[in-house]
Amino acid sequence: MTDVLTLKTVRLNGTARDKEDAIRQAGALLVEGGYVAPGYIEGMLQREQSMSTYVGNGVAIPHGQFDDLSLIYKTGICVLQLPEGVIWEDEEKVYLVVGIAATSDEHVNILANLAEVIEDEETAQLLARTDDPELVVSYLNRPPVES
Repeated sequence: MTDVLTLKTVRLNGTARDKEDAIRQAGALLVEGGYVAPGYIEGMLQREQSMSTYVGNGVAIPHGQFDDLSLIYKTGICVLQLPEGVIWEDEEKVYLVVGIAATSDEHVNILANLAEVIEDEETAQLLARTDDPELVVSYLNRPPVES
């Protein structure tokens, strides 16, 4: 397993003024983690203008655009937890902002685990309120279930 999601790219108990602020903070986590160049954040904001990244149950997954691939150093994911939430789309509040920068499929397992979070309101609320970053990392980094 690579270092696609680590403790250094999880920020708990955050606050954001609005959706743009939340996206900028998530992008900054990706920059600080060494995954992307600072210009990637603007691509995340442009993507949001053309298509909402709200995916349900208090979760949004902002990411850049195809044109931003050259700004990605390596695949990485960050999690910004906003216990008070921020209005994202219409009246939907987001409590977990999962920023994504991907050049390959290294993040697919995390997205599969994230899909489970979106489907299970109890788990989504747990991750949105926990004060344990290891819980977030271990949940999203769980190995794929063999069928």
